[in-house]
Amino acid sequence: MPSHVALLRGINVGGRNRVAMADLRELLTSLGHTEVSTYVQSGNVVFTPVRRRDPAALASELERAIADRLGVSPRVVVRTRGELAAVVRDNPYPDEPNPKAVHAVFLTGDPDPELAVAVDGAQQRVAELGSRDTATLVGRTLFLHTPDGIGRSKLAELLVARTSGNAGPGRVAGTARNWSTVTKLLAICDG
Repeated sequence: MPSHVALLRGINVGGRNRVAMADLRELLTSLGHTEVSTYVQSGNVVFTPVRRRDPAALASELERAIADRLGVSPRVVVRTRGELAAVVRDNPYPDEPNPKAVHAVFLTGDPDPELAVAVDGAQQRVAELGSRDTATLVGRTLFLHTPDGIGRSKLAELLVARTSGNAGPGRVAGTARNWSTVTKLLAICDG
């Protein structure tokens, strides 16, 4: 069974950073990784690494290889199957019936303590505007609950700057997946 998931930020969104999933699978296979499969077109790869490595080191290796061979430079987040299972287990919104109303933003590293302050401040601002959106930071995952849809979410809009990877306090790169994708990736890992 595959033991890792690689999540590419900003792939095949709005016609930019186009990457064919077949090319992505071929790239990982050429690096020696096995059990490589992709899910949908947004840069979700499930695989078993050729050798035991730290997920951050795998992410750096994949970022370099993708830039060198495919000509795009997305941020890559790698999680082990166990880490992904912990994200599913730790979902603070388990009673939400619509899996597209919950998003997990997978952060590339440990968040700066100011990110929690920024999340709380953003929630207060949107609540004052009547928004029902909420966010919860759990380790290296920022959970977003957007009952009125991610496309209309003022909270998501405010927090995107905090996970864009730009320098500044409380900023760390991340990539978001809706709950349907998160649970499907875990199911693929579990065979």
